Amino acid sequence: MTGHKVIGKQFNSKKCIVCGMDNPLGLKTRFYELDNGEVAGIFTILEEHQSYPGRMHGGVSSAVLDETIGRAIMITEPHVWAVTAELSVKYRQPVPLDTTLICIGRITRNTRLIFEGEGEILLPDGTVAVTAKGKYRKLDLRKITSEEEAHGQENWIVWLEKEARDPEEIFY
Repeated sequence: MTGHKVIGKQFNSKKCIVCGMDNPLGLKTRFYELDNGEVAGIFTILEEHQSYPGRMHGGVSSAVLDETIGRAIMITEPHVWAVTAELSVKYRQPVPLDTTLICIGRITRNTRLIFEGEGEILLPDGTVAVTAKGKYRKLDLRKITSEEEAHGQENWIVWLEKEARDPEEIFY
Protein backbone atom coordinates (compact mmCIF):
# COMPACT_ATOMS: atom_id res chain seq x y z
CA MET A 1 0.00 0.00 0.00
CA THR A 2 1.14 3.51 -0.81
CA GLY A 3 0.13 6.66 1.03
CA HIS A 4 -1.34 9.60 -0.84
CA LYS A 5 -1.49 13.03 0.77
CA VAL A 6 -4.92 14.64 1.16
CA ILE A 7 -4.81 18.09 -0.48
CA GLY A 8 -8.48 19.02 -0.20
CA LYS A 9 -11.91 18.07 1.06
CA GLN A 10 -14.97 18.22 -1.19
CA PHE A 11 -18.46 19.34 -0.22
CA ASN A 12 -21.31 17.02 0.70
CA SER A 13 -25.01 17.44 0.09
CA LYS A 14 -27.92 17.08 2.45
CA LYS A 15 -30.04 14.33 0.88
CA CYS A 16 -27.84 12.44 -1.64
CA ILE A 17 -27.85 8.68 -1.03
CA VAL A 18 -24.05 8.60 -1.33
CA CYS A 19 -22.88 11.82 0.36
CA GLY A 20 -26.00 13.25 2.04
CA MET A 21 -25.34 14.28 5.62
CA ASP A 22 -29.08 14.53 6.46
CA ASN A 23 -30.12 11.27 4.80
CA PRO A 24 -30.75 8.69 7.54
CA LEU A 25 -30.23 5.82 5.05
CA GLY A 26 -27.33 7.47 3.21
CA LEU A 27 -23.68 6.48 3.28
CA LYS A 28 -22.46 9.95 4.34
CA THR A 29 -19.36 9.44 2.20
CA ARG A 30 -16.62 12.02 2.71
CA PHE A 31 -14.57 12.86 -0.36
CA TYR A 32 -10.92 13.87 -0.35
CA GLU A 33 -8.73 15.14 -3.18
CA LEU A 34 -5.34 13.45 -3.28
CA ASP A 35 -1.92 14.63 -4.40
CA ASN A 36 -1.91 12.09 -7.27
CA GLY A 37 -5.01 13.64 -8.92
CA GLU A 38 -7.45 11.04 -7.62
CA VAL A 39 -10.46 11.35 -5.33
CA ALA A 40 -10.97 9.05 -2.34
CA GLY A 41 -14.38 8.49 -0.79
CA ILE A 42 -14.51 7.03 2.72
CA PHE A 43 -17.77 5.44 3.83
CA THR A 44 -19.21 2.75 6.09
CA ILE A 45 -21.68 0.13 4.90
CA LEU A 46 -24.68 -0.36 7.17
CA GLU A 47 -27.24 -3.15 7.45
CA GLU A 48 -29.68 -0.99 5.44
CA HIS A 49 -27.32 -1.28 2.44
CA GLN A 50 -27.37 -5.06 2.23
CA SER A 51 -28.48 -7.49 -0.44
CA TYR A 52 -27.68 -10.96 0.86
CA PRO A 53 -27.19 -11.09 4.63
CA GLY A 54 -23.82 -9.61 5.53
CA ARG A 55 -23.14 -8.27 2.01
CA MET A 56 -23.43 -4.82 0.44
CA HIS A 57 -25.97 -4.50 -2.38
CA GLY A 58 -24.38 -4.23 -5.83
CA GLY A 59 -26.49 -1.18 -6.65
CA VAL A 60 -25.02 0.62 -3.66
CA SER A 61 -21.51 -0.27 -4.88
CA SER A 62 -22.42 1.11 -8.28
CA ALA A 63 -23.77 4.36 -6.79
CA VAL A 64 -20.61 4.94 -4.74
CA LEU A 65 -18.35 4.33 -7.73
CA ASP A 66 -20.50 6.54 -9.96
CA GLU A 67 -20.29 9.48 -7.58
CA THR A 68 -16.60 9.03 -6.79
CA ILE A 69 -15.56 8.87 -10.45
CA GLY A 70 -17.86 11.79 -11.25
CA ARG A 71 -16.28 13.92 -8.53
CA ALA A 72 -12.73 13.35 -9.80
CA ILE A 73 -13.24 16.07 -12.43
CA MET A 74 -13.63 18.66 -9.66
CA ILE A 75 -9.92 18.48 -8.90
CA THR A 76 -8.96 20.12 -12.20
CA GLU A 77 -12.32 21.75 -13.02
CA PRO A 78 -13.89 22.65 -9.66
CA HIS A 79 -17.03 24.22 -11.12
CA VAL A 80 -17.90 21.39 -13.51
CA TRP A 81 -21.10 19.43 -12.91
CA ALA A 82 -21.77 16.20 -14.73
CA VAL A 83 -24.35 13.55 -15.39
CA THR A 84 -23.59 9.91 -16.02
CA ALA A 85 -23.90 8.76 -19.62
CA GLU A 86 -22.49 5.24 -19.15
CA LEU A 87 -21.30 3.13 -16.24
CA SER A 88 -19.85 -0.36 -16.42
CA VAL A 89 -19.30 -2.21 -13.13
CA LYS A 90 -17.43 -5.42 -12.34
CA TYR A 91 -18.00 -7.22 -9.05
CA ARG A 92 -14.87 -9.11 -7.97
CA GLN A 93 -15.31 -9.77 -4.23
CA PRO A 94 -18.25 -9.58 -1.82
CA VAL A 95 -18.29 -6.38 0.24
CA PRO A 96 -19.07 -6.95 3.93
CA LEU A 97 -21.40 -4.79 6.01
CA ASP A 98 -20.33 -2.71 9.03
CA THR A 99 -17.00 -2.01 7.35
CA THR A 100 -15.32 1.29 6.57
CA LEU A 101 -14.22 1.26 2.94
CA ILE A 102 -12.33 3.44 0.47
CA CYS A 103 -13.49 4.18 -3.05
CA ILE A 104 -10.97 5.71 -5.46
CA GLY A 105 -11.87 7.61 -8.63
CA ARG A 106 -9.73 9.09 -11.41
CA ILE A 107 -10.13 10.75 -14.80
CA THR A 108 -8.80 8.80 -17.78
CA ARG A 109 -9.96 11.11 -20.60
CA ASN A 110 -11.16 14.70 -20.56
CA THR A 111 -12.59 16.76 -23.41
CA ARG A 112 -14.58 20.00 -23.55
CA LEU A 113 -17.98 18.25 -23.26
CA ILE A 114 -17.34 14.86 -21.66
CA PHE A 115 -14.92 13.06 -19.43
CA GLU A 116 -14.26 9.41 -18.72
CA GLY A 117 -13.01 7.85 -15.55
CA GLU A 118 -12.51 4.69 -13.60
CA GLY A 119 -12.44 3.65 -9.99
CA GLU A 120 -12.53 0.87 -7.46
CA ILE A 121 -13.86 0.02 -4.03
CA LEU A 122 -11.15 -1.37 -1.79
CA LEU A 123 -11.59 -3.69 1.17
CA PRO A 124 -9.67 -2.81 4.37
CA ASP A 125 -6.81 -5.13 3.38
CA GLY A 126 -6.44 -3.36 0.01
CA THR A 127 -8.19 -6.04 -2.05
CA VAL A 128 -10.13 -4.61 -4.99
CA ALA A 129 -13.77 -5.61 -4.48
CA VAL A 130 -15.60 -3.68 -7.22
CA THR A 131 -14.37 -1.73 -10.26
CA ALA A 132 -16.12 0.64 -12.66
CA LYS A 133 -15.55 2.70 -15.77
CA GLY A 134 -17.80 5.59 -16.66
CA LYS A 135 -18.49 8.34 -19.15
CA TYR A 136 -19.92 11.66 -17.96
CA ARG A 137 -21.39 14.64 -19.76
CA LYS A 138 -20.40 18.09 -18.48
CA LEU A 139 -23.42 20.32 -17.91
CA ASP A 140 -24.32 23.61 -16.31
CA LEU A 141 -25.98 22.93 -12.97
CA ARG A 142 -29.15 24.73 -14.15
CA LYS A 143 -29.53 22.08 -16.89
CA ILE A 144 -29.33 19.30 -14.33
CA THR A 145 -31.78 20.74 -11.82
CA SER A 146 -34.27 23.60 -11.66
CA GLU A 147 -33.13 27.22 -11.47
CA GLU A 148 -34.57 27.47 -7.95
CA GLU A 149 -32.75 24.36 -6.75
CA ALA A 150 -29.50 25.38 -8.45
CA HIS A 151 -29.47 28.72 -6.63
CA GLY A 152 -30.73 27.33 -3.33
CA GLN A 153 -27.34 25.80 -2.62
CA GLU A 154 -27.43 26.78 1.04
CA ASN A 155 -30.18 24.17 1.32
CA TRP A 156 -28.32 21.61 -0.75
CA ILE A 157 -24.53 21.82 -0.41
CA VAL A 158 -22.86 21.20 2.93
CA TRP A 159 -19.28 22.43 3.40
CA LEU A 160 -17.72 20.30 6.08
CA GLU A 161 -14.99 21.88 8.16
CA LYS A 162 -11.78 19.95 8.62
CA GLU A 163 -12.27 17.50 11.46
CA ALA A 164 -9.89 15.53 13.64
CA ARG A 165 -11.11 12.32 11.96
CA ASP A 166 -10.17 13.58 8.48
CA PRO A 167 -7.11 11.72 7.24
CA GLU A 168 -3.95 13.55 6.23
CA GLU A 169 -2.96 10.59 4.10
CA ILE A 170 -4.94 7.76 2.55
CA PHE A 171 -3.26 4.41 1.98
CA TYR A 172 -4.16 2.00 -0.81
